[in-house]
Formats: sequence, structure tokens, C-alpha cells
Amino acid sequence: MKIAFLSHLDLNLYLFRLPIMKELVKRGYEVYAICPKGEVFDKFSEFGIKAVEYKIDRGSLNLFKEIKTIQNIKEVINSINPDILHSFMHKPNIYGSFANANNFIQTITGLGSFFIHNDLKSKIIKNIILNGYKFTSKKAKKVIFQNSDDLEMFVNLGIIPQSKAVLIKSSGIDTNEWRMERVENGNKKPIVLMIARIIKDKGVEEYIKAAEILKDKAEFWYVGDKDTGNKNAFNPDWKNVKYLGFRKDIKELIVKCDIFVLPSYREGVPRTLLEAASMSKPIVTTNAPGCKEVVDDGFNGFLVPIKDYKSLAEKIEILIDNPKMRKEFGENSRIKAVNEFDIKAVVNQYIAVYEEIIQMESEEGRMENV
Repeated sequence: MKIAFLSHLDLNLYLFRLPIMKELVKRGYEVYAICPKGEVFDKFSEFGIKAVEYKIDRGSLNLFKEIKTIQNIKEVINSINPDILHSFMHKPNIYGSFANANNFIQTITGLGSFFIHNDLKSKIIKNIILNGYKFTSKKAKKVIFQNSDDLEMFVNLGIIPQSKAVLIKSSGIDTNEWRMERVENGNKKPIVLMIARIIKDKGVEEYIKAAEILKDKAEFWYVGDKDTGNKNAFNPDWKNVKYLGFRKDIKELIVKCDIFVLPSYREGVPRTLLEAASMSKPIVTTNAPGCKEVVDDGFNGFLVPIKDYKSLAEKIEILIDNPKMRKEFGENSRIKAVNEFDIKAVVNQYIAVYEEIIQMESEEGRMENV
């Protein structure tokens, strides 16, 4: 039995799908990673996964280039002839439908910035994406969503029928690896941490404004790389925030913080929130799609309105002033992470979808032979 995973980035499959792929190999499936060749492409073979390359210009909107990419993907997939083709991200989800795969699954990990903004370009691309899914999802046996808001939108708009929609929250996290080691941060003031690319959609401006209000009560840290190719990238004034740049020691930084913050406008399910929750941190985030999946307001953190820096500062201040609440919310974050987002549970949910589709195909085959 062959199962092929299709993405526009090898790192996406390696970071977020590898546990599923490894489990399938363990169960005796022949597993393929279909993706452009990048920094981790050759590592798949270490786990018994066959990596197959195709070429794509991820930022291109040129029609002729896209047709060529679709043809390339078709040729690769048809040569493998997988029993199940599972795609991720918008372009692979849409382009993968043109191949002759018997059983096609799409996973929508998030809708992206075009679903946040209302400028003309965003509206045009948003309509292209939705119409693309409306056409291609007809071929999909299942469409998997990582948050309930995206699922409800697609069903309510008639993009997909309810019977095809599956909710599997997040890509999961290894809660055994992401555990909190109790340490004192050594600071007189609590440390507030935000980790994200430096773009407006992540709520960077709101975080900086909240830091201005609370600068005398806490130390504010920011970790993240500049996304110069993004239209919403900007160059903040870090006056009241300690900017640490791009870092790889994320776990160590989360250990040191007392409060984790992400005031994003929209997400799939943000990995950083899962990491903070798994490491027993109280969280302040927005009541936005994806973010609110990780926080139960008043249980393991607070939800605030999008773009409302005053509410953001208010909730952060409550946690700054209440060490006991921080501890309680942090413990609750760990409980929620283990119960809802542990990688083993997420992998099992994906495996269940594959087994259901294989069972459906087997029953259809028996009916045809009757």
C-alpha cells in the first residue's frame, strides 16, 4: 500500500508530517514525500521514506509557470501511482487534484493573509483560492482542517459538503519533548515573550504598544525573523522590547519566560502556542481562528479582541500581578496540550482517516464485483 504526501516545501513535511509518515512506515506502508528539493530533502530516506522531487515557484502567479508545475506534479504522482495522495498547503491541495490518484485527501493548515485583508489583490486571490477548492475538493475523499473556524467557513460557503470535512486540531506536538523544567528566570520583573515573524498580521504592533504601557512592570522579549518579502513586513521601534532576532533555542527561551503572548490576526493552529502550552506557560492570545483553539479563556490564559492593544495590555497585567494565577494557568496549559494536541493522538486521528478511506474503497470494490 502506497501513501504519498505532497507539499510545496520539504521542510513543511519534515517538521510537521514526519511523525505520521514514520508511523505509516512502521505499519508496513510504502511512504513517499513529494516536494521540491530543499535543505532536508535527503533526510527522509533515514526513516524509510522515499523523497521524490518536483519543481515549483511558490510565489508565482504566472499562468504558464503554474500550468507547467501542475504537469510536473501530475507526472510525478502518476509515476508513483499511490493508493492515497495526501496534500498540504493551497497550491499542492489544488494542483494535486489534477493527478490520477484514486484516493485524494487535502489538509488545510490555515488560510493565510489573503483571508485577513480586504485590499483588491487579497480579495481576488481569496476568490481564486475558494473557487479552486470548490472545484478540486470534488475529487477529494476528505478535507482535513486544523481549526473549526476554517471548517465552518468552507461548509457554510458550500465549498465542501459536511460529510467530507474532518477536524484534526493542529499538526500535534511531542509533549514528552516539550516539557517544562522548573527554573527561576533570575529577573526581578516577569518576562513576557512573543515569537513570530515580524509582520503586522502577527500583532507585532499591538505587542509593542502593550509593552509601552507595561514597561515598568515586566520585561518584554521578541523572537522572530524579518520577512522582507511579505507585503505586511515592517521595521518596528523596539524601544520597550528586547528584540532577540532569529533564534533556534526556542525551548530554552520559553523556559525563561513567565507569560507567552501571540496577538495574531489569524492562524491555522500556531506551533508556538502549542510549544508554550506544552511547557506549562500561561498564554495571552487573540480570539482569532487558530489561536483560540489553544486557549480556553480564564482556564489556561486569556483571549483578547484582534488589534486591541489595550485589552492585550490589561490581560498581560493581570498575569504580571498574579504569580499564583500564572502557575495555575500554566499547569492548565500543560493539561490541555497533553489531552488535545499530543502528537500520538494527532497521528492516530490521521491514521483513522486513511483506514476509513481504504475501507470505503474496499467496500466499493466488493459492490462492483457483486
